[in-house]
Amino acid sequence: MKSLEDLEKKINSELTTKINNTEIKHNQIYIKIDKEDMIDVAIFLKTNQDTKFRQLIDITVVDYPEQNQRFEVVYLFLSHEFNQRLIVKYSIAENEVIPSLTSIFPSANWMEREVFDMYGVSFKDHPDLRRILTDYGFEGHPLRKDFPLTGHTEVRYSEDQKKVISEPVKLEQNYRNFDYESPWEGTIYIKEEIENNDKKN
Repeated sequence: MKSLEDLEKKINSELTTKINNTEIKHNQIYIKIDKEDMIDVAIFLKTNQDTKFRQLIDITVVDYPEQNQRFEVVYLFLSHEFNQRLIVKYSIAENEVIPSLTSIFPSANWMEREVFDMYGVSFKDHPDLRRILTDYGFEGHPLRKDFPLTGHTEVRYSEDQKKVISEPVKLEQNYRNFDYESPWEGTIYIKEEIENNDKKN
């Protein structure tokens, strides 16, 4: 392919019924499809002599918790031969299962496991779909927008039990009393100390 415009035309002409929308921006082609067409689109992009997107760079997800189709799944492809990049996207609801690309791109294995771990998105026909970044028994999916910043559980060493234990997060009340003074003004306790020193002098 000589240009992104030619490549866009080729993809649209070959995958007419499987493409919802295409556009060129940031020197890349963005393609919007339905999840059912992902396997066919990936095979075409990898094997067609005019595209040759033979490297899957990454798989990620964008979380929109207020929408019915909460997740937008994003695939980044690279054609070394033509030095071109392409992004494929589709939207899914929270509990939808999506097709795995491991049979086409073996590198998708760990990428899909990461998406499963961080967002809770499940892949059909994945050979080993389990958590990869969080620990055994971890609760929740850390990159979802509704995941609490403190997490659900914390790990600490118990002097009583003489072992490491996992327990629900407890926020002590003294951590909730924030000092909103500017650091240039000095914190409250420093101001009080200065005032007391001035009275003594």
